[in-house]
Amino acid sequence: MTELKNSPIEDFDWAAYENGESAGEKSREELTHAYEESLNSVKDKEVIEGTIIALNKREAVVNIDYKSDGIIPMSEFRYNPDIKVGDKVEVFIENQEDRKGQLILSHKKARASRSWERINAALENNEIIKGFIKCRTKGGMIVDVFGIEAFLPGSQIDVKPIRDYDVFVGKTMEFKVVKINEEFRNVVVSHKALIEAELEQQKREIISKLEKGQVLEGTVKNITSYGVFIDLGGVDGLIHITDLSWGRVSHPSEVVALDQKLNVVILDFDNEKKRIALGLKQLHPHPWDALDPELKVGDKVKGKVVVMADYGAFLEVAPGVEGLIHVSEMSWSQHLRSAQEFLKIGDEIEAVILTLDRNERKMSLGIKQLKKDPWEDIEVKYPIGSRHTAKVRNFTNFGVFVEIEEGVDGLIHISDLSWTKKIKHPSEFTQVGADIEVEVLQIDKDNRRLSLGHKQLEENPWDVFETVFTVGSVHEGTIVEMLEKGAVVALPYGVEGFATPKHLVKEDGSQAKVEEKLNFKVIEFNKDSKRIILSHSRIFEDEARADKQPAERKAKRAAAPKKQEEAPAATTTPLEKTTLGDLEALAALKEKLSK
Repeated sequence: MTELKNSPIEDFDWAAYENGESAGEKSREELTHAYEESLNSVKDKEVIEGTIIALNKREAVVNIDYKSDGIIPMSEFRYNPDIKVGDKVEVFIENQEDRKGQLILSHKKARASRSWERINAALENNEIIKGFIKCRTKGGMIVDVFGIEAFLPGSQIDVKPIRDYDVFVGKTMEFKVVKINEEFRNVVVSHKALIEAELEQQKREIISKLEKGQVLEGTVKNITSYGVFIDLGGVDGLIHITDLSWGRVSHPSEVVALDQKLNVVILDFDNEKKRIALGLKQLHPHPWDALDPELKVGDKVKGKVVVMADYGAFLEVAPGVEGLIHVSEMSWSQHLRSAQEFLKIGDEIEAVILTLDRNERKMSLGIKQLKKDPWEDIEVKYPIGSRHTAKVRNFTNFGVFVEIEEGVDGLIHISDLSWTKKIKHPSEFTQVGADIEVEVLQIDKDNRRLSLGHKQLEENPWDVFETVFTVGSVHEGTIVEMLEKGAVVALPYGVEGFATPKHLVKEDGSQAKVEEKLNFKVIEFNKDSKRIILSHSRIFEDEARADKQPAERKAKRAAAPKKQEEAPAATTTPLEKTTLGDLEALAALKEKLSK
């Protein structure tokens, strides 16, 4: 067996051991004093530094060189998920010994007690600090920095636009303090500021290597109504909406999508402002250069209406190749109309090429040319004397403009509207949009205009009126209008006459008034000018004159020689009256007019 080599302590006090006394050179008091001297002297509500000696999911054990260790909940270390055993942390001594004899520490309160000092120092020294993103808020995020809730604006999270803020919640990131408001205890931090300096250097390097015409690969970073921002690997460029496609683009999202990778060409750049203008359509040949070389004036093309204006429509016959259809080339009609009456955006139609300039890259088109010009055989389709139904399009003081068919217009002069009515303005006779029967009177092919008549559809009643309203005949009439020079009188069968003021004096000396019905004698009839002059006063004046004539003749006979008395008496001519035959003719005319 191996021999044990244990030797006894030479100076061991066996007597004291037997009596229960401590062995050794120092007394218990001395040992206790020595032990307490080896520990930290701590006070409540004090902040000191400790060392983490153990960790689990719920708690962290911290040694502060005291007679017992403290326990701190792991929730107070959320801002630093990388914490590990051996890390030094600041702790706040809440209680050296609770009822259970446990040392109570708080890391959160330790951070809060010194947080404002650290925050101000970080701002002053441009220091990079760590923070824990707690939650979202309006316009940004709330960040725990040294136990203080700081505000991180959405625009300061990254140099790229953020589409989903929620992915940052619960993350620990590095920040710079950019603003402190001591009065309101507000702190603003930025993560973007950390990478801007590095990006600025990258931008300088990238821009220094750029050349016009250079083709680079980029990623769609942002889409706006006016263009697309492309990330070229640390520096951004803009493709204006007009440089996306040779064709018309309503919104850039029609051409590209977010995060899409594509090749772009550098159009221009500014070293000072660090602006880069990019193009996408320039990578493809111009559509006009690829246009069919056989295409010529007179050919028919198909396309889609892409733009509308009052003066015309733009037809896209190929991507990036457009032609203008002027409103005058949409219809053979000469009436001023808007292009929207004929076409709308999205219509797919056929048109005829009217002009083609490949150098200027311009093309004019027409759609009325797809139909036959109605004026080519106007004499055959609308000969003089033919009758048609037209639509009223417009009025002037001297007549009515009508359209028989699209492109065939005519004028009805105001004097050709009615045989009997005195029309001051055509609107008294018809209205815009109404149908009216017409007869072709004249054809002006050079000016593309027809002279039309409406009254010619009926026989001229003045041929009959000439036999009815003879000079000296008496008719009942109604005063319908009083003018400065006289009155307009409505006579039977729709004809009107005129009486001057002196012929409107009644037998009692008073003046006739509007809507008064009286007998009138015709004193003048003019068929060519369609004029009938009337007199009411002439009726009783002629009767008085007729009664006076026999008495005068009797007196003359008494004074005359006997030979004269033997002379035969003169025969008086009776006043002309309306005959039964005239009345029958008027009745037939009235029936015809009513039909």
